[in-house]
Amino acid sequence: MSTVANIVNGEIQKNGVPAAEAKKNETAKSSDLDKEAFLQLLVTQMKYQDPLEPTDNTEYVSQLATFSELEQMTNLVASSDLTRASQLVGQYVTVKVKNETTGEETIKGGKVDFVSVENGKGYLNIGEEKYSIDDLDSVVDEKYLNAYNLANEFMASLNSLPTLASLTTSYRDVVDNLTKVLGDMSTYEKEFLSPAALADFRKYQDRMAELVHIEDAENGKTEETDTEDEEG
Repeated sequence: MSTVANIVNGEIQKNGVPAAEAKKNETAKSSDLDKEAFLQLLVTQMKYQDPLEPTDNTEYVSQLATFSELEQMTNLVASSDLTRASQLVGQYVTVKVKNETTGEETIKGGKVDFVSVENGKGYLNIGEEKYSIDDLDSVVDEKYLNAYNLANEFMASLNSLPTLASLTTSYRDVVDNLTKVLGDMSTYEKEFLSPAALADFRKYQDRMAELVHIEDAENGKTEETDTEDEEG
């Protein structure tokens, strides 16, 4: 099929817009192409076709049939996503969350409050966040999720500590809090912590005990010296 196009300032125009820019805009919107937009493109195609070489009507019918099939498949996928997502309302799930900057993937979880569909895609709404059904990792029970989140919080606090060589008593509150959290954990909840993590934390506990002992000894010696100076 041949088409007639205008040229302005050396650039091919498409619907009054430079072809390069028009192509960029079409690419950005391709994922949101609906039936109405397709028909508009089809009308534009017919409008600007070369009258000396008009397109065969069967080609238009074929294009419309192809789009209709694609639209039906899209609707089917959207319906399938909604069905899958709807079954998860009230359930506890974990989802994969990818950091767009670093590419790092983490796991988050919570109770599915409701589901929604946007642009043919199903979404799980958990708290104030929204996650694609494609990012679903696991369906879990509340006990599992609470233990998982508790372990993650414990590890986040543990990882916030400096190296053992750089540890000071200024981190005493953090270590004491982790000690309390660990002591309050059930056997089941502790299973979510790796043996290596527990071993590392024991080293921090031992090192902090040493630092506190040294600091207390130094403070006691200083107080004793001050008392002697006052008496002298």
